[in-house]
Amino acid sequence: MGRKTLLLLLLLGVLGAYYVHTPLPDNIEEPWKLVLLNALFKTVLNLSLFAELLGINHVMDTLMSCMSFQEVPPTSDENVTVMETTFNNVPVRVYIPNRKSQALRRGLFYIHGGGMCLGSAALFAYDELSRQTVNSLDAVVVSTDYRLAPKYHFPSQFEDVYNSLKWFLRQDVLEKYGVDPKRIGVSGDSAGGNLAAAVTQKLIDDPDVKIKLKIQSLIYPALQTLDMDLPSYRDNALLTPVTKSLIVRFWSEYFTTDRSLEKAMLFNQHTPVESAQLFKFVNWSSLLPEIFKKGHLYKSPTHGTSELFKKYPGFLDVRAAPLLADDNKLHSLPVTYVITCQYDVLRDDGIMYVTRLQKAGVRVTHQHFEDGFHGAITYHGFKIGDRIKNHYLSWLNENL
Repeated sequence: MGRKTLLLLLLLGVLGAYYVHTPLPDNIEEPWKLVLLNALFKTVLNLSLFAELLGINHVMDTLMSCMSFQEVPPTSDENVTVMETTFNNVPVRVYIPNRKSQALRRGLFYIHGGGMCLGSAALFAYDELSRQTVNSLDAVVVSTDYRLAPKYHFPSQFEDVYNSLKWFLRQDVLEKYGVDPKRIGVSGDSAGGNLAAAVTQKLIDDPDVKIKLKIQSLIYPALQTLDMDLPSYRDNALLTPVTKSLIVRFWSEYFTTDRSLEKAMLFNQHTPVESAQLFKFVNWSSLLPEIFKKGHLYKSPTHGTSELFKKYPGFLDVRAAPLLADDNKLHSLPVTYVITCQYDVLRDDGIMYVTRLQKAGVRVTHQHFEDGFHGAITYHGFKIGDRIKNHYLSWLNENL
């Protein structure tokens, strides 16, 4: 083997090691698994971005095509009957326990994550979570789908979830599935946590809905679009698989395919001066406990022009950013559970919501995982994911 060949192999090895290597915090459990996951995700994402650059396909469409290989059919087993149907024209999966019950069962309405652009109730991770919820709680689980960006923008996702949930809360539907109308909860992770929080707020003032939710459970939710310079955004900006730039891309795609909004959000210059009063709802200098500030200095936001807001007012709509709800609205919310992870860009969204809910008098439980990272509950085979899932199911069992 010649010297040039050896040098080429050495160079390729160094480049490969550099590409695969991901600097991780010391307290991450099973770091090698996360390194491999990050390398895989980074490869798929970069190839998707390259295809978009060539004009072949939108990055989110390519990513969704890749994720579709993880979808599983609605298969019943000895413990759970699984069926696909529609609630008010929105596709859902319904999971019903097979064991006999003389009493009405609890009901959980679950909303998958994916940045408003990706995911489905059919993904293996959500199918598995729904089955585990049924088996642990002896509850009926409805796992809803919703239209996705970039084909559909806000408020399509919100409207689909809200219409689906309202259908589930009809008395005749609850009777059909044997669900106790006094023991119904809503839950979701990431973007699904956003939608869960938003529809829960909306239900409060809806005179057509007579049956109300008992609990809401939010797993590392995305809750605000105003400030992209929170301490968690700074600390975890480059921590894969969910980086700051990816979160910002998800957010901007929720409202438009116009990349100018993404650029403005990335530099935190998207909110017009006439909306400055909204920052009191997301002011982390007063809403975050000291331990999460870690010496960060609060910077007054740099206001953008009104042009983007006039084109895409949705990014300041409370249905897209539940943290913008006023205290009177928050006061009426049901018992709440919020999960946050230390190594997550969205960490501070959830923590600020906990603070605001507590101040509004809502009974809220906050479960923070010091070694957790975004998406952990849906990554198969991670111990941290199992621990989060166990805490989540335990809380549901005690409170729903």
